[in-house]
Amino acid sequence: MNILVTGAKGFVGRNLVSQLHNIQSGKAKNYDISGEELKIFEYDIDSDPAELDIYCRNADFVFNLAGVNRPKDQSEFMKGNFGFASILLDTLKKYGNKCPVMISSSSQAALNNPYGESKRAGEQLMFDYAGETGTKVLVYRFPNVFGKWCCPNYNSAVATFCNNIANGLPIQMNDPDVVMNLVYVDDVVNELIASLSGMEHYEGAYCVVPVVHTITLGAIVDLLYSFKESRNNWSVPDMGDAFTKKLYSTYLSYLPTDEFGYPLKMNVDERGSFTEIIRTPERGQFSVNIVKPGIVKGQHWHHTKNEKFLTVSGKGVIRFRDMRNSDSQVLEYYVSGDKMEVIDIPTGYTHNIENLGDTDMVTFIWCNECFDPQNPDTYFEKV
Repeated sequence: MNILVTGAKGFVGRNLVSQLHNIQSGKAKNYDISGEELKIFEYDIDSDPAELDIYCRNADFVFNLAGVNRPKDQSEFMKGNFGFASILLDTLKKYGNKCPVMISSSSQAALNNPYGESKRAGEQLMFDYAGETGTKVLVYRFPNVFGKWCCPNYNSAVATFCNNIANGLPIQMNDPDVVMNLVYVDDVVNELIASLSGMEHYEGAYCVVPVVHTITLGAIVDLLYSFKESRNNWSVPDMGDAFTKKLYSTYLSYLPTDEFGYPLKMNVDERGSFTEIIRTPERGQFSVNIVKPGIVKGQHWHHTKNEKFLTVSGKGVIRFRDMRNSDSQVLEYYVSGDKMEVIDIPTGYTHNIENLGDTDMVTFIWCNECFDPQNPDTYFEKV
């Protein structure tokens, strides 16, 4: 299948082309077109116009993602959004190529402004072309699209806010109560790739991305500032919420390239160290514990708090004793970085961990609740 993507260097185009190449190389296998031999024709504003003739003659499917969003002169809206679409369709007609053609329009096509009028004209051009030639056309009226590789300070408030907050720059929010309808770029790409197999989604005459997120601008900004603060309080956003998960992935893509790393607070003493890595209100806390050779740490028990231990380096033993009886049998679990094994730390058992090796013993610890110094639920008792 020969696929032509116009606007290939734009926001949606770049994301689409990258995934098509993943399918082409066999790296992405979860698509209906996986296994097909693909050839991808990439065309953009700086391409040789002669290439368009070659591509239109040989294309089996066209994604027309070329367009103008922020021109210097408003007259360029019609030239960029309607004019190029006309050239594209005329070139296809010249070679008698009736392959399916997709066009990216906008929800703003319903508005009476120069941008909306140009998008509406492009839509009608497509519908007329379908009526004239019998070609299948797919007209997508996208709402606001967000995701990685979107240019800030251009036409996306989400991209601008992600960029500015990640880089410590001020933002301007005129009305936090404005309700936004957004689609995530990966959902857009999946929908477009599905259309290659005739699996596109419709609402009336228009094609749509089925997953749309509705949220106020103020709520988006609050989330973004919480993402920034998460590096200070070790929190992780609620990944159970689909929009939060997608926005967090988007936000991280705007981090300054010299700030991918951030420090943690190590609690160090002669026995080793204990460092919190992640805190979540609903999934507990994740930490790393380092024990020096010959050292015993722990010697305590909990009423409700429970933990999971995973030793990833060194060797040692984790001991337990049931608190219901002072002379209960001491249970021993030998652990090693050579054998990945999770040890549950049940409530009501005093426990410790001893390094039996001659190197530091490193153990990852998950706890079902974040440490609260006012209510630690931790009681000293030797095993």
